[in-house]
Amino acid sequence: MTPSKEMLDQIVHEEGELILERFTEEDAWELGCLLVEEARKREARVAVDIRRPAQILFHAALEGATPDNDEWIRRKSNVVFRFGKASFAVGISLALTDTTIEKKSFVSPLDYSPHGGAFPIRVTGCGLIACATVSGLPQEEDHALVTACIRKFKESKTAKKEHTAR
Repeated sequence: MTPSKEMLDQIVHEEGELILERFTEEDAWELGCLLVEEARKREARVAVDIRRPAQILFHAALEGATPDNDEWIRRKSNVVFRFGKASFAVGISLALTDTTIEKKSFVSPLDYSPHGGAFPIRVTGCGLIACATVSGLPQEEDHALVTACIRKFKESKTAKKEHTAR
């Protein structure tokens, strides 16, 4: 993967587009199950996690996932909560400026990993409230899996709301 301004712009667009109207514990379960279902379709050996800054709302380790994936999830999620951006966006920004998270932000790579796969869950009027993370695939694939499922989740909620309004 060669980082580019176009990739960064695409992620910024996704972050603006994938804002939800609400996100409850039940929604975390639903999104988590959607992520697991999609990962199984892709035969991905991943761990999936949805969390608030101090609470895990959903976690699943699919066949082939390792404890190391849990560590990657923790560190990628830390990036989202600290910088308010997708972990992939932070990593690309750092690569484009030829620096590291340690040099730029004075944080340890043992606690912050700016690699793709963690995506902020924002709610209109509330801001960043949670983070959805996948670990186990190449970083661009982790990112793509998370964003595809958040998009599908958002579309299903919008369709359900429109159906109920009728």
